[in-house]
Amino acid sequence: MNKSISATPRALDLAREVLNVEAAAVQALATRLDENFLHALNLILRCEGRVIVSGMGKSGHIARKIASTMSSTGTPAYFVHPGEASHGDLGMITSEDVIIALSYSGESQELMSIVPMIKRQGAKLISMTGNPLSSLAKAADVHLNAAVDKEACPMGLAPTASTTAALALGDALAVALLDAKGFSAEDFALSHPGGSLGRRLLTHVRDIMRSDKRLPMVREDAMLGNAILEMSKKGVGMTAIVDAGQHVLGIYTDGDLRRTLEKKLDFNATTVRSVMSANPRCIGPDALAAEAVQIMEQYNINQMLVVDEKHRLVGALNMHDLLHAKVI
Repeated sequence: MNKSISATPRALDLAREVLNVEAAAVQALATRLDENFLHALNLILRCEGRVIVSGMGKSGHIARKIASTMSSTGTPAYFVHPGEASHGDLGMITSEDVIIALSYSGESQELMSIVPMIKRQGAKLISMTGNPLSSLAKAADVHLNAAVDKEACPMGLAPTASTTAALALGDALAVALLDAKGFSAEDFALSHPGGSLGRRLLTHVRDIMRSDKRLPMVREDAMLGNAILEMSKKGVGMTAIVDAGQHVLGIYTDGDLRRTLEKKLDFNATTVRSVMSANPRCIGPDALAAEAVQIMEQYNINQMLVVDEKHRLVGALNMHDLLHAKVI
C-alpha cells in the first residue's frame, strides 16, 4: 500500500454523490413499474417447477442474492451460472420452471447461448435488463426494465447504480411474492431456525420454563420463612403461592422480601399469603417466549408464572432464563 495516499474531503462529496445517484436510480424504478411486473409475478406464482435465477459477472452476484432472498421468503429459488449451464447444468431446467435472467446490456453471450435451449424446453423466461430492445429482452416472455440514467462510477464504467437497481427490483419481486402467498413471520422463522429471529418466533414458553422439581411453590398457609427457603432453594428469585388444587393465588419475589424486611415481621409467625403479591402476571406455556419478554418489560417485572387454562401452576421463568435461551 502507498502510505503517501490519504483521503481528502473530496472523498465525502464523491461518496454522497454515489449514494444520491443510486437512490435516484432505485426511485426511478418505482415510476416505471407496470403490467409487466404483474405478469412476471403471475408467472412465478403459477410456476409448478422451480425458479432459477441466472446472470454473469456482477449481474451474477445480484442474481445469487435474488435467489437467496426469494428462497427465504417463501419462493424456493436457486442460482445457475450461465457458463456452467452450457456445459451440462442446463439439464436442471425443466418445462415447469421459470428462469429470471439478469444482464444490464441484455446481450450477455453466456446467457444468450442458453436462451434457445430454455425456450425449447418450454420454460418461461423473465429478463431483467437495462435495454428493452436487447436480444435478451426480446426473447423473454416478460421483460423488466432496470435501466438507469447513469452509473455512480465517475468514469461510468463500473456497474454500480445498475446493480443496485437490479437488486432493488429483485427485492420488489420477492416481497410482492411473499405478500401474495401470505408468507408470515412464523414461516420466515422456519427457514431461519439458527438466527435470532428464528429463536424469537420458534421458542415457546414451555421450551424454557422451569417445571416439576425446579418449580418454586408453597401453599397459601405456609410460613414466610418456608417461602424464603423455597426461593433460595430453587434460585428463581421468587416462589408461587398456590391452593390445594395448585391454582395460583399469588407470588412472592425478591422485591417483596426487601419490603418485608423493612417491616421487621417475624418470618416464623407470618403467613406468606399475608405479604404476597396477589393476582400476578401469568402466561400460558404455548405462548411465544418473546411475548413473555414483552410482558416483563412492559410491567417492569423479572419473573413470571406459567399457568394452564384453569390457572393451575405448570411452570415459572425469569429474565435470566430468557437471556440464556437467547430470546432477548
